[in-house]
Amino acid sequence: MVPLVLIAPSLLAADFSHLADEVRRVEDAGADWLHLDIMDGHFVKNISFGPAVVAAVRNETTLPLDVHLMIQHPHHYAPRFVEAGANTITVHVEPDARHEVSKTLSVIRAAGCRAGLSLNPATPFSSVEQYLPEIDLLLVMTVHPGFGGQAFRPEMMEKVRAARTWQQSRDSQLDVEVDGGINFDTAKVCVENGANVLVAG
Repeated sequence: MVPLVLIAPSLLAADFSHLADEVRRVEDAGADWLHLDIMDGHFVKNISFGPAVVAAVRNETTLPLDVHLMIQHPHHYAPRFVEAGANTITVHVEPDARHEVSKTLSVIRAAGCRAGLSLNPATPFSSVEQYLPEIDLLLVMTVHPGFGGQAFRPEMMEKVRAARTWQQSRDSQLDVEVDGGINFDTAKVCVENGANVLVAG
């Protein structure tokens, strides 16, 4: 059974000079989660924000906070994001993230948080298959991470289908999330292929 579709607006699209107002605006619009992209300037060539901003957002909302760590050495930093109020922490499976994937997932779960893995467009689905029983969420990047405004890559739907097939064959509760170039038309494509969490903005 495919779960209900959830909408997770990205905090990167917010006006940071009016953060509390922006959080209330997406709450009023019916958002299910808030998606927070953490970038360190190393794993991706951009920098965003850290645990202090996550904590500030947590103080403004009861919505689940979906924290995406696009950083190196995520095992060092994940506990700080849990303390800041994250409900789900997603890390990358790619070698450039410089961590032992299973150990990082264990650190996240031991801290009482849901654990996720993310795949960049060039990374094959086979890279995460062995870890699927250890995660609550798989994030399929439908653009190259780090910058907004990129075109949606429909070929990534093959990974979404593979993840949903795996989930259904095991009756697991795995969420399949997509991020990048999501609009009304591409959202429909993603849902039709098995995604149930859509990052918007």
